[in-house]
Amino acid sequence: MSRLPLPESWVRGCTFLGVRHAILGGAMSWLSERNLVSAISNAGGFGVLAGGGMPVALLRQEIRATRERTAAPFGVNLITMHPELPELVRMVIEEGVGHCILAGGLPEQETLSALRDGGVKVIVFAPSLALGQRLVRRGASALIIEGHEAGGHVGPVATGVLVQEILHQVDTVPVFVAGGIANGKMVASLVGMGAAGCQLGTRFVCATECIAHDHFKQAFLRAQSRDAVVTAQFDPILPVIPVRALANKGTALFNQKQLELIEEVRAGRKERKEAQLELEHFWVGALRRAAIDGDVEYGSVMAGQSVGLVKSIQPASEIIQELVSCL
Repeated sequence: MSRLPLPESWVRGCTFLGVRHAILGGAMSWLSERNLVSAISNAGGFGVLAGGGMPVALLRQEIRATRERTAAPFGVNLITMHPELPELVRMVIEEGVGHCILAGGLPEQETLSALRDGGVKVIVFAPSLALGQRLVRRGASALIIEGHEAGGHVGPVATGVLVQEILHQVDTVPVFVAGGIANGKMVASLVGMGAAGCQLGTRFVCATECIAHDHFKQAFLRAQSRDAVVTAQFDPILPVIPVRALANKGTALFNQKQLELIEEVRAGRKERKEAQLELEHFWVGALRRAAIDGDVEYGSVMAGQSVGLVKSIQPASEIIQELVSCL
């Protein structure tokens, strides 16, 4: 019995990424490093290094170490609020990285143009149709629409709504979908609707090759979907991008930190942008405390609502095979 042809949108996504399977690994600080990224790429997916708060030299080293582990394509995620963003962009171009995902805010035209002029395909997050269309006009090579169900920093709108709002309105570039995706039936459903592929983070935390502490992985295996909750913003003077994580004592520490920074901004002791960056550094440190050191009580256990569907620790190759099994 012959297999049906793969959906056109999926073929477009695979071609754009240069891979067999248009499954992107979500860029997770501390975890999306050389081991997990190369494992995803070697399995036919598209691994993405998390630049996070890395300085230029360290990210360059991680890119080269990943190349030693895989000859397959992989991308690099850069945070737009990083103080060394122009230098990071130049380094990514120098290292010949084929794809760069920009996250953490609306990228400047200068950043988009520099990457495109350097031969890098630029993937950006589209929180709304209007912003997605604007980013395409500015030179974005592809879009990711990520729903509120995702882990880490999230937007306010659910994946299902964003798919209806954006997916069929943008056809000039590939559109990938993220947020709340955990199995092959969901991947096939989204691709059938026109998605070029899917991005997953939470599912890959429990990959054998992921360096997350066993306490961190076990917290994922124990969790139910409703355990992954988003943080609140207490005062608009300090805009906070919500972060979804498993509720624990670390959540209270974040709330305390946010209140302290609001006080400093109000008193004029800190600029808003400085306070926002400090809050981001707090999250990065709290995530390391949980993900690497194993303190899942006071650290930040960032996870999407799909965590309730993660049932076992498996090699990345098995996870990807499951995700593409219904296509």
